[in-house]
Amino acid sequence: MQAALWTHGEEFLTGENEASKPLTRGQGLLERGLGLSFKNRELLRQALTHGSYVNEHPGESAGSNERMEFLGDAVIDLVVAQELYRRYPDLDEGRLTQLRSEVVRGETLAQVARRLGVGPQLLLGQGEASSGGEDRDSNLAGALEALMGAVLLDRGYRSARSCVLRILRPELRRI
Repeated sequence: MQAALWTHGEEFLTGENEASKPLTRGQGLLERGLGLSFKNRELLRQALTHGSYVNEHPGESAGSNERMEFLGDAVIDLVVAQELYRRYPDLDEGRLTQLRSEVVRGETLAQVARRLGVGPQLLLGQGEASSGGEDRDSNLAGALEALMGAVLLDRGYRSARSCVLRILRPELRRI
């Protein structure tokens, strides 16, 4: 695979036709839950790849989801902060920060990931899988963040924003 480039903040290019790779049934259901289809399915696969899998299967994947998790965490924080700022013009910074942290904390993101069916789609190493890794809050929250990073890379900020608001709608309504 060629080195990947992020160009113009909108596309992730690899030089290969990643859209032609078949999705598993679960990945298709996950895309449906996210409300989009990935143009580059390798991004979806990487977002679901735990570091333990990469360690046990060197060279088989583009890498773990950790870098995408970093990016997705920032996207989720920004989108939620913008939405709260828009919804609550009279709240001060401290209260807005409290509300944002309720929505973006790991436990909440893990619940959203469970609702979307992320756990069974995770690529985990044997040890992680055998110790319940597909239902571990940290793995689920990290994978959800990585998925949002993948959406940003694949479809751009507008699509990532729409996706974050869609999947976090119940949590945002509760506050």
